Amino acid sequence: MLALLLALAAFVPARAADLYLLTREIPVGGEGGWDYLSLDPSARRLYVTHSTKIVVIDIDKEEILASITGTPGVHGFALAPELQRGFASDGRDGAVSIVDLRSLKTLSKTPAGEEPDAILYEVARKEVYAFNGRGKSATIIAAETGAVVATVPLAGKPEFAAADAALGRVFCNIEDKSEVAVLDTKMHSIISAWPIAPGKDASGMAIDPARHRLFIGCHNEQMLMMDAATGTVLDSVPIGKGVDACAFDPGTRFAFSSCGDGTTTIAREDGDKLTLMQNLATRRGARTMAVDPRTHKIYLVTADFEASNDDQNRRPRMIPRTMKVLVYSMNPHPSAP
Repeated sequence: MLALLLALAAFVPARAADLYLLTREIPVGGEGGWDYLSLDPSARRLYVTHSTKIVVIDIDKEEILASITGTPGVHGFALAPELQRGFASDGRDGAVSIVDLRSLKTLSKTPAGEEPDAILYEVARKEVYAFNGRGKSATIIAAETGAVVATVPLAGKPEFAAADAALGRVFCNIEDKSEVAVLDTKMHSIISAWPIAPGKDASGMAIDPARHRLFIGCHNEQMLMMDAATGTVLDSVPIGKGVDACAFDPGTRFAFSSCGDGTTTIAREDGDKLTLMQNLATRRGARTMAVDPRTHKIYLVTADFEASNDDQNRRPRMIPRTMKVLVYSMNPHPSAP
């Protein structure tokens, strides 16, 4: 792997057309849609939210291990491995389910706001942030007790979020305002709102906490790199249509934006610049993702869909029982297209 990474460091974008390749499809099946993916590199587990449950996948065996049930309308699953706890944002219940990661059983539920969606674990203060989509607020929960610590009003509809423990900040995309809300983790309050121009209507967010860089996927087909200390937009690269998630791999310094049009853009963080590495062709609907920092594999979820109709504003209908996880691995022999 070290030799591969050294070779990639010398790559120019024009020669990286096959940097990542599809290596596996893991059938999931079932009914209903999906949203966020969460990956625990130590436990070697991938958690895929799926309608009313969370599907747990062994990423070494690349097979389904179990399911966590009782999470209606689940959007995200935040992991606190040192506490052996997981926290599910149950959109239909307006609650956060607290799950034992050993038994995969729900221990309790904590009330949140209206339709909790994005959710993260802030490791420094051992707190969970549930971002309530319709409620336009953030519910902050003590991870060890499940008690609500604070509720923070937001200026608009929250989407993906990220935490920087060293800066004492949590960041959240406010999609309908085209800005990033900056929350102080000690005061539990918003201290700034950063515009994302030239980006608009941001959804995905990931972070490089070592270098304090945010990666923001925007619906005007751009992925931005923002300085997490100042809010300055440093650079951007073009991406596909219908972005939802972003991810970052600290080992390769690759940032990813996964889009519903069946593309995932891969760019390398080079100081204050983003270098486009690959526009990976995936599958239609593969809009959320996770990355394994140990193997550098990326995981996306999609399904098969009925043929498109003439209504361009209507999502194509998913064919039942066709949901799957797509596994993409780094090509050990990338070559010129």
